[in-house]
Amino acid sequence: MANAYKILGQVGDGSANDVALYTVPSSTETVISSIIVCNRENSANTFRLAVKSDGGSVANEDYIAYDSNIQANDTITLTLGITLNASDIISVGASDSNVTFSVYGTEIT
Repeated sequence: MANAYKILGQVGDGSANDVALYTVPSSTETVISSIIVCNRENSANTFRLAVKSDGGSVANEDYIAYDSNIQANDTITLTLGITLNASDIISVGASDSNVTFSVYGTEIT
């Protein structure tokens, strides 16, 4: 098995909806080491973060953060160690497009 340590995804979205940050490729397992949430403006905002199994729709039990506050000009670093299988999805949303998300980890093929 080969390991690839990398930036898995980056997105900025102000819809507060279910936007894919990272989808595990087929024949791959992934370990998420960290997710960074950055608020690039002078106002507080909120964000959502969910982990969906096998490409399904987001459900209440999928959320690991729901309308969580992020202060003005602030960054939140989540060190997680989440393990994912092929087709699993990390999805995000924010109250403003000035909130961006980055996910880092290891793909195992």
